[in-house]
Amino acid sequence: MSLRFYDTASAEVRDFVPLQAGKVGLYYCGATVQGDPHVGHIRSGIAFDQLTRWLRYSGYEVTVVRNVTDIDDKILAKSAASYLPEGLEDPLAVPNEPWWALAYRYEQAFERAYDILGVQRPTYEPRATGHIPEMHQLIALLIDRGHAYPALDGSGDVYFDVRSWSEYGSLTRQKIEDMQAAPDAGPRGKKDPRDFALWKGYKEGEPATASWPSPWGTGRPGWHLECSAMVTKYLGPEFDIHGGGLDLRFPHHENEMAQSRAAGHGFANFWMHNGMVTYEGEKMSKSVGNIVTPTEMLELARPVVVRYYLGQAQYRSALDYNPGSLTEAAAAVERIEGFLQRALKFLYGEDFGFVDSDVPAAFRAAMDDDLNVPQALAVIHETVRAGNTALDGKDSEGIERALHQVLAMTDVLFINPLDPHWNTGGTDIAARQALDTLVKAQLEERRAAREAKDWARADAIRDTLAAAGVVVEDSADGPTWTVAAR
Repeated sequence: MSLRFYDTASAEVRDFVPLQAGKVGLYYCGATVQGDPHVGHIRSGIAFDQLTRWLRYSGYEVTVVRNVTDIDDKILAKSAASYLPEGLEDPLAVPNEPWWALAYRYEQAFERAYDILGVQRPTYEPRATGHIPEMHQLIALLIDRGHAYPALDGSGDVYFDVRSWSEYGSLTRQKIEDMQAAPDAGPRGKKDPRDFALWKGYKEGEPATASWPSPWGTGRPGWHLECSAMVTKYLGPEFDIHGGGLDLRFPHHENEMAQSRAAGHGFANFWMHNGMVTYEGEKMSKSVGNIVTPTEMLELARPVVVRYYLGQAQYRSALDYNPGSLTEAAAAVERIEGFLQRALKFLYGEDFGFVDSDVPAAFRAAMDDDLNVPQALAVIHETVRAGNTALDGKDSEGIERALHQVLAMTDVLFINPLDPHWNTGGTDIAARQALDTLVKAQLEERRAAREAKDWARADAIRDTLAAAGVVVEDSADGPTWTVAAR
């Protein structure tokens, strides 16, 4: 099977053929850094990380661009609130925090979450505020081509004229007449209420640092314009894949596509959108109080378990969270981990190295079929079961084959629980080695107690380890241990 992806624009699964042989340009929308990351942000990051890893495994040279929106109405509003007493009711608020400091603080929170959960850093991660000249050039081009105009009220705003572009609405298959007014600026200076802002003129009360000179007056960029300018700079006027969450299709991606194509750019060849995360079938909402954050998930489970959970559904599907979700994901990870530990000990003893291997054909077919991760995970667990059967029968050849295949598959999805990143929380390899030494000493003491038929002492050691979160499993080949999900 050839590599195939679902393209939102054409509403069909199409064969993927890159614009340049052997190379892929991928842009996906990153954070608007006005608050801490939520699980939707992280799920999107993991989905496009899986895509990137699979493309690279398949032999492509992949350039990944993920933007940071560091200037935005909500960023300015939250900064302004920090100068008022009522604005400090938020326990995370910093008193008198400039907008740029707030944006950078939350940008770092996103980076920490991505890093902990194994989302690779992009090739380039441009900030909107660093690309104002490119945005001016794009606006001028759109005005020259008759697709944009300065606001009729002299406010300094510049708008995209949606009726000037006959294909407007094609990404989401809507008619202009059925659309609501664009909420990014008042309708007073617009030709049509649905025209959206490319440039926002300075308004009284806004910080002077949040505006830049332009041919149309001092101001700042509109949200949609930012992505078009940045992706064009780093990937060119036409590139392979544009990604993001399903909630960004309209108006953000619809507007991106319209302004870029109206400027004469081919823009994205594929549009890929990941589904939302729900809570017991309901949309997560602050007003309902059913939001679960990545931080809360990481308090309940190891990072590899959280990554496994957030990446286990097919990327276009909704991912439903319930109180047992992480327990189920932990059990799945522990099955993989238990097999790997037993197999490595059987084949190599205490001194082993990881061996490169190809993934099975069934795994490759699943991933080539629009990143069918659920089917790919099924192949992993089928291989784990076959490996455990081989272990029970001491079939060295079968054990080795299963071991290498499981390592290859879990490495591709970055859910190999023995990878140093996960064993140390992604930070301290020495800590894992120290823990291993201490646990093995306890297990040796427990073995001696059992040989002496001191069952009380043996049980006490096991209970002490369990209280510390260390799960001991006895087998004919001796005990093994894992750290239980928190």
